Amino acid sequence: MTPPHQWPSRSDDDDTWGQLGDQFERWKRQSPRASMIVVGLLLLCIVLIWLATGVYTVGPGEQGVVRRFGKEVARVGPGLHHHWPRPIERVDVVNVEVVRRVEVGFRSDPRYHLVPQESLMLTGDENIVDAQAIVQYRVKDAGEYLFRVVDPDQALRDATEVGLRSVIGRTTIEEVLTVGRVEIQNQTREFLQQLLDTYQSGLMVTEVKLQVVDPPEQVKDAFHEVVRAREDRERLINEARGYQEDVIPKARGQVEQTLRAAEAYKAQREIRAQGEAAKFLSILEEYQKAQEVTEQRLYVETLQRVLPKAQKIVISPQLEGHLLPFLPLREQGPLGRPAAVSDGQRGPTEAVTMPQPSPQPARNVR
Repeated sequence: MTPPHQWPSRSDDDDTWGQLGDQFERWKRQSPRASMIVVGLLLLCIVLIWLATGVYTVGPGEQGVVRRFGKEVARVGPGLHHHWPRPIERVDVVNVEVVRRVEVGFRSDPRYHLVPQESLMLTGDENIVDAQAIVQYRVKDAGEYLFRVVDPDQALRDATEVGLRSVIGRTTIEEVLTVGRVEIQNQTREFLQQLLDTYQSGLMVTEVKLQVVDPPEQVKDAFHEVVRAREDRERLINEARGYQEDVIPKARGQVEQTLRAAEAYKAQREIRAQGEAAKFLSILEEYQKAQEVTEQRLYVETLQRVLPKAQKIVISPQLEGHLLPFLPLREQGPLGRPAAVSDGQRGPTEAVTMPQPSPQPARNVR
């Protein structure tokens, strides 16, 4: 009994190929053009396979440059495309969206190490600095990127070194180490882009960033001390300016306040003087009309102002011949000390002697 699953033997394969060969020989004897047909079919298969090799795909963010016999004839975007296979045409696909980077003054791949011949530069005041930078860029023209420059990355690195040396060579070391980093980056990016456009490299610089800007290792500590001293100087100057901006407005305000108060006092005194002068003139006018009545009124008004502040004692004329007509007991304290008198009670003490009725001499008040 034969097993259900049995691999064909080598003799079976030989029989099959032998049968096919016999049939082909019979067909060849019957048709004189059989050889040509077979060759044509083989050529057709080869041509189809060759044409199939011209199918290619351009991914998102990429651009395909089609060359025919070495000359650029077309540019295609993302998608499925076909071109005449080699040697007639060929396609170079370039990613125009990815941001690339190049390092100047150091390398981080495969391990970080310095490149002093790129990083050591001379400043405008003839000092040496160690400047390391990273340039980020992308392809803006795939045709120029492929055919105008042999090695675009190396060309960009060399151009960056040229631009960085040119900008730092016009800048003092103080600006390079402190406040001029942003300006140096911007000027280097603009100079580098102009240089790349001159080369027709097809690259667009997106950012130039300084990584390290230091003096040489041998004098780094001394330069850092100088920079810290300058920063302290700037800080003290700014603090002094802040204090000046705070004190001067206050002083000006106080001056204005004093001037306004003086002007108000001046106006008040002038108004009061004018009022007193007008009052005096009105009193003089009334005095000239009735001198005796005015004198009597002034005398009475003066007594009304003075007498309420004075302590009045009335002594009878009959006690004038006595030894002690008046004993000031109210002014003595418990032990013979003068009693304290408040400010509101202080005033001149008058001893008023009641005179005998006699004609009062006339007073002339001028």
